[in-house]
Amino acid sequence: MGMTRKQQRIYQKAFRLLRDATPLRTDCGVLCGRRCCKGDDETGMLLFPEEPTVLRVVETGGRRLAVCGGVCNRNERPLSCRIFPFFPFVKADGGVDVRIDPRGKGVCPLVRQSQDVLFSHRFLHRVRRVGQQLCRDGECRACLWRIQQEIAQQQAFEAHFSAK
Repeated sequence: MGMTRKQQRIYQKAFRLLRDATPLRTDCGVLCGRRCCKGDDETGMLLFPEEPTVLRVVETGGRRLAVCGGVCNRNERPLSCRIFPFFPFVKADGGVDVRIDPRGKGVCPLVRQSQDVLFSHRFLHRVRRVGQQLCRDGECRACLWRIQQEIAQQQAFEAHFSAK
């Protein structure tokens, strides 16, 4: 199908919003040896619908993943990378709520210790704005919704087994 002009504008604005915004005031990659930057054919970062990338792309399970070997130009990272370890959740009223992304638990110490971390309010505000931008496109909004449903299912599954 290809990227629409609307999607192109949305991604350009999203990339601009996140250009210099990070979850912490310091480089969080030193905490974990940049584990979120290491991928293979199974563990790349999910690309949003028609999202452009200069990174190697693999398709698995009907999804496009951008795979990084551990070093990239920060200005060329996909949105999933730029918003990590957070995710913009679409609320019932159409608004956007930014929450820690529990899928990063195995990779990111910030996810496991999120209650004890003082995240940048500027970063969280920008991730919310990116979520609002993505919601302007039906395909991107549907992608956000689908991912948040998958996150909810994963959390329910984990809660079910941790309660036993």
